[in-house]
Amino acid sequence: MDKIKSIEELRKLREQAQAFLKTRQGEAKVKVYISMGTVGIAAGARDVLLAILDELQKRNFTDVQIIERGSMGLDVEEPVVAVERDGIRVYYGHVTPEMAREIVASHVINGQIVSDWVIAKE
Repeated sequence: MDKIKSIEELRKLREQAQAFLKTRQGEAKVKVYISMGTVGIAAGARDVLLAILDELQKRNFTDVQIIERGSMGLDVEEPVVAVERDGIRVYYGHVTPEMAREIVASHVINGQIVSDWVIAKE
């Protein structure tokens, strides 16, 4: 990380950190669950998480809560991402970073389920 050279840079960094923390706590319109158990991490869940966070930041969407979980019991489908919106939780399997970005754009932000990648609903 580069050295902070001004108060303005420090303020911007603080705002970014606060926005990031907001996605990890509190109530939100949309909840995104990411399976970060051993199998999920081995299958690439960290890269999926980073892609989700990056896409949310690029689109300036903050009404979301990111929840890292252990295994969701769907190890053969890892990495697994679940999106809960309007009381319906939709599970996506074998999620790549590219898929994660599309899930954010379509489902998280616009409420459109990406049907081709759904493995379960509840």
